[in-house]
Amino acid sequence: MSLNFNQYAKEGNSFLKDYAKKLNMLDDTDKAGRILSSILHGLREVITIEESLQLISQFPMFLKAVYVNRWTTRKKKKVKSMVDFIDLIRQMDGVTSLHDFGSDEIAENYINSTFMILRKYISLGELEDIRTVLPKDLKSMVYQNLMFQ
Repeated sequence: MSLNFNQYAKEGNSFLKDYAKKLNMLDDTDKAGRILSSILHGLREVITIEESLQLISQFPMFLKAVYVNRWTTRKKKKVKSMVDFIDLIRQMDGVTSLHDFGSDEIAENYINSTFMILRKYISLGELEDIRTVLPKDLKSMVYQNLMFQ
């Protein structure tokens, strides 16, 4: 297998542009990239390492790179609600979190949209596996919005 980094960059840039549009950010791919990274990094802090490895095995290279960036295998975070998850992704986003995520409602819409967009890469079986370790609010979102697409 040859590594075509230019192709990965092209696919990643195309995905990010589409992702920004789906989040109604027009061409603000910087903000969209921070949101995507924060949500993926929040997810990896909640699910097990084994589930993370199974998940990223289904991702294209550009999403794998985003997911594993600055990954450490420390103890998983306890997230019991959507509010806890939103707080976690804001923590992952850092100093730009207030600008990027705004209200909890906006953050929840971004999370929902992100899972819907990622659905094209993730099998139903893997979604079900991930769903079992998510907080109740996120389980419902995954079930309602992803399982029936």
